Amino acid sequence: MRKIVLMMSVSLDGYMEGPNRELDWHLVDEELHTHFNDVLRDMGAFLDGRVSYELMADYWPTADRDPDAPAPVADFARIWRGKPKLVFSRTLHRAEWHTTIVRDVVVDDIMALKAQEGGDLALGGATLAAEFMRHDLIDEYWLYVHPVILGRGRPLFSRAEEMPKTDLHLIETRTFGNGVVLLRHARN
Repeated sequence: MRKIVLMMSVSLDGYMEGPNRELDWHLVDEELHTHFNDVLRDMGAFLDGRVSYELMADYWPTADRDPDAPAPVADFARIWRGKPKLVFSRTLHRAEWHTTIVRDVVVDDIMALKAQEGGDLALGGATLAAEFMRHDLIDEYWLYVHPVILGRGRPLFSRAEEMPKTDLHLIETRTFGNGVVLLRHARN
């Protein structure tokens, strides 16, 4: 059975974006970007909320056309364009690049998706992640902790009181040259 994998960058104090939705504190250098590409290349699909999808769709469809684009950027543009995507939105009416719009998180539908053949499913977007957590649907948490304290912003686990207790175990740590640390946990 495929796993649902939440991959999210967070500050040391647990924020996934700054107070004005900024992400400029993410330390995505060539090493980290190449790692993301290597992991995401093998995923079966991307599951995103509308905001995450629209941010991705604003840049990645043509990012590899820039002759000055670094190799990992051009590589990810090709990965993103070709990968099946499910965007969870009640307001989005049209999407491109192998994208299916899904209106609601329906547990039985997600379980059927997990039962299909193919690679694991990469979950993105804090609001969507909170909904998947509330339904206890996430199998692995890959948190990329960046060496910065924001002090305020949007926390990754903003609706923790709505989530069931989930026991996890650490399956991997990795420190990147820029100081980012991957903490990879799986369900018990």
